[in-house]
Parts: sequence; structure tokens; C-alpha cells
Amino acid sequence: MSDDVLAAMGIAGFGKATKKKQLDPARFDKNKREERTAIPATSNTDQKPPASVAGPSGVFKPTRKIEEDEDNDDDTPGPPPPFNNVANDGEQEEPEFDPSDDEEDEDVPQFPITHEITLKDHTKVVSALALDPSGARIVSGSHDYDCKLWDFGGMDMRCKPFKSWEPSGTYHIHDLKFSNDGSQFLCVSGTAQAKLFDRDGEEQATYIKGDPYIRDMKNTSGHVGELTSCAWHPKDPKQFITASADSTIRIWEVENKRKQKTVIVVKSKERGARTKVTACNYSPDGGLIGGACLDGALHMWQSNSNFVRPSMSIEGAHTKGTETGSLVFSVDGRTVVTRGGDDTVKLWDLRSFKKPLATRTDLGTLYPNTNAMFSPDDKYIITGAGATVKGGQGKLMLLHKDGLEVAKALAVDATPVKVFWHSKINQIVTGLSNGQIVVLYSPETSLNGAKLLLSKGPPRKVTIEDMSDALAAPTILTPHALPMFRDLDPGRGTKRKREKDRMDPRKSKRPELPVTGPGRGGRVGASATQHVVQNLVRDTTRDVDPREALLKYAEKAEQDPQWTGAWRVNQPNPVFSTEGMEEEKEEET
Repeated sequence: MSDDVLAAMGIAGFGKATKKKQLDPARFDKNKREERTAIPATSNTDQKPPASVAGPSGVFKPTRKIEEDEDNDDDTPGPPPPFNNVANDGEQEEPEFDPSDDEEDEDVPQFPITHEITLKDHTKVVSALALDPSGARIVSGSHDYDCKLWDFGGMDMRCKPFKSWEPSGTYHIHDLKFSNDGSQFLCVSGTAQAKLFDRDGEEQATYIKGDPYIRDMKNTSGHVGELTSCAWHPKDPKQFITASADSTIRIWEVENKRKQKTVIVVKSKERGARTKVTACNYSPDGGLIGGACLDGALHMWQSNSNFVRPSMSIEGAHTKGTETGSLVFSVDGRTVVTRGGDDTVKLWDLRSFKKPLATRTDLGTLYPNTNAMFSPDDKYIITGAGATVKGGQGKLMLLHKDGLEVAKALAVDATPVKVFWHSKINQIVTGLSNGQIVVLYSPETSLNGAKLLLSKGPPRKVTIEDMSDALAAPTILTPHALPMFRDLDPGRGTKRKREKDRMDPRKSKRPELPVTGPGRGGRVGASATQHVVQNLVRDTTRDVDPREALLKYAEKAEQDPQWTGAWRVNQPNPVFSTEGMEEEKEEET
């Protein structure tokens, strides 16, 4: 029904119209990346593609686009479909996004890298990073021994985590992985025991450590060396794998923390037949388990086999003695990308598993946890390149999947170690060596995530009650105390209680300060030591005669005998001898 019809019926304008919150259309502009961070792209071949610039692709006009994004935000089920940015003639060109027929001067950014926010709370290199499947939460681990949980929906512009804890004492965090349903995540540290936490950071299980004195790794109940990597089964939510320096990959059941389900013993051609397994992962269908080793080998096992020997193996896939940071399968399960500690990224085809399809060799690796992963549309590979000088800028590299040529290179404040490109929110999260976590996004192509921080409107003004609570002494919470001793939870009902106390004249009356110096207003002045002297009570017990002190209770005991009342009836009256008293009287006379 139209507004005119409603007005004619007399119901238009009924009630008070709700005031809609108006968001600033240009609120994302302050997080826009500066163009000084751009780095020209380079290639391994002689013919170099045109240099790319970090920033918006084409002309960026945020005002109209953001208003449209606000209107359609609730109706959009997910991020926009991937863009086809390679023309038929092989030349790279910017993708075009035409929202209307009459405007053709606006291009959509090719990558979600036009804007950024920084999450700063770690003090050392961010060595592990994971996002839940919905893209609402980040869990990060660092060499400062801490795990931190960040929630985009609950954060304000201060960008602080809502929980921080040490999962394994003074051990570095090596890997973190969210389960497929996002309800729990695995934490792998420098210990031999993996830990399982729920999405709020509460510990659910600690898996057993093996016997270090048993030589055969198949007979131990758990790992005996430090853990390096972990991965969830893509189909079975109750199963995951862990890799360790004890030359094994172990398959675990979530419910059984006393012993692993299966052991995959990696046999090396080196002396001792053992090597450190630095990375492991499942294929998208769960049919293959991949492992990368310190001796440079790359192995693949069929998940339904007996794991006696790998079904596919390459010796010398990476340089011997370097730690391969990651092993990731593509969406179709046919190709694998590995990020080696020998400054290379290599792409492998499982159908001809003998030599790499492509190799990129100019990517500096300063940390063994440096990883690489595929983009959501499976057309690009993203990884980090270390700084060339101490304290210098690192580079975030976006490579074409075909040929590993550089599509875009972004300068960041420090060396990127962990990178994660989330498919649902279409945002890139990277952990740096200086403890920062940088979230790259685009207001046009990204969904929620970092955009939620700027969609909350201005913060509430600080009141005097907030400041008084902040300056007050910290409260001690005792949730398990008895009801008679339990204090009121300061997070629940304190505002109403404060308003009620304000109406009470006795509680709201300010106590009188002690008078210092000469007295005034009918009150005697007090010195600094007078209050101490008044509280000193002199003990006068020595000066009291004990016989008199006892006899003063004699009359009261006869009138109200509390302890001897039972003998009052049958107790004989005492008869005292009077001879001594008569002799004394005679002597006196």
C-alpha cells in the first residue's frame, strides 16, 4: 500500500518514527592503503609484465558504492564470484564491474588489498594464524608463547583480542587450525602434545605424549618429539593429523586422547632413517595425506592404505636441511603448492609427480613457519617474502598459478610469516614478524570481517560513572562462593544498583573528612598521631588482684549457676572449721 492510501485511512504517521542510524559513506577512507607502499612486480622470465600498484584498481569512488553495499549487505549470501582477469590475448587487464548500464567508468579492485586494519597485541613474530569458517574469529599464536582470540563482531577501533593465554607454557606456537564447523581448534606448539580448545579458548583435551625410550615409533602412544604442523580431515570432523620431529605423522580421533589411531612412520634415506616432518595436510577429498620433510623429500600416502610406504614420493623436492613451511592442495586436488625454506615456492602436479610445474626462487624466507596458499578462485597463490635488511619492509606476493609470475606485490611493515585468504569474507589476513596482524580488504568486494569495525557508528561517550569504575580498586570475583558471601557480579546489574544507591541519602552522603589542625565547627582538631594513640589500649591485667577478680563473680554464680545447677538439690552444704579463727581471736586478746 502506498503512503497516500495509508494517509487517507488515517494510519499514516501513527506512532513515533524510528530514527535510522546513518553511517558515514567515506568511513573506510581512513584505512585506505597509501600508494607509497607499492612495489613494482618482477618475474623470473625476461619479458616482465607491467608493474602493479598496491591500491585501488582504476578510479576508486567510495561514496556511491558503499551506500549500495549498505543496502545489499543483508541480502548478499557471500562474497562476489571470482573475477576472470586474464584476457583472451594473454595480457593482464583490470576486471570490470558494471553495476548499471549508464556508468562504465568504475572498476572493481582485482584483489581485496585497497584498505587495511592492523591488530597489534603480540610482542614477537606471529608464527601461527587461523580463521574460523565463517570469518568472524581469528586465533593467532606467536613466539611470545601467547595465543590470542580476536572477534570482528565484538572488537572496537582499538582492535584488541578478547582472550589471551599461554597454552603450553614457554613454548613457541607452531600451528593453529580451526575445525570445519568452527566449534573448536587445534593448537600445536614446541611440545610433543597437541591441545584442543573450543572457539572461546577453553581447553577441551590434551593428547598423550609417547614413551621416548621406545625406538620403534609405531609402538608409542603419542609423539616423542616437538610438533610442527596439524590438519583436520576435510570430511570427518572427528579426525585430525599431526606431524612431528620424531619422523612420524599420526592420525588421531578427537574423542581418544590416550592413543593415536594410526602412525605413519616417514623413512628417510639419510643416516638413521629418520627425518623431521615439517608440514602435513589432507587433500580436499581426504583421500591423500601429504608430508614434507627436513631432508627435502615430499611424500603422499593413500588414506585408505596401510601406510607402510608412500604411494608417491619425490626426493629433493626442496633443498636438504631447509624446513618446508607449508603444503597445500588446490581445490580440485590435482596440484600442490609447497613453500620451502630455500626461498622458493613450487607447484606440483599429482598426475605427473616427478618435477615441479613451476618454481619461484626469489622469495626470502626468514622464518620456518612461512606459508603459501591458494586464492579462493584457485587462480593465484599468496605468500610472504622476507625483508632484505634488518628491520626493513617485507613483501606480500600474489602469484599467478600458471607459471608463478608476480601479479601483485605489496610492501608491509615487516616480514610476512603467515598468510590466510578467507574465501567467505574475501579478506587477506597476514601475521608479521613484528607481532602485528594486518587485515587487507576492499569495501566493495569484501564482506563483513574488518568492515564491521567501521559499521558500528561513533563510540559511546565516556561518563563519570565509567571513569569512577575504572579508577576504583579491582574487584575479586568468586563465582563458586556460598550465596551469603557472594558479591554482586560487576558486569550484571551494577547500573541499576548504582542508581538505587544514589537515591539513598545515607549511602550517597559524603563522609566527613577528619579535621586537621585546630578544631572548628564544634569538632576537636586531631593531629596526625592522635588516631594511633587512641587505638593503643593499655593492658592492666597485672595490676588486678586475682582473688578479687574471681570473687566479684561469686554472687552472680549463686543466683544463676549455669554449670553447677544440677548439684543444687543434692549437694551438701560446706561446713568450715572455726577452730583456727577462735585461736586467732584469743591471741589478739
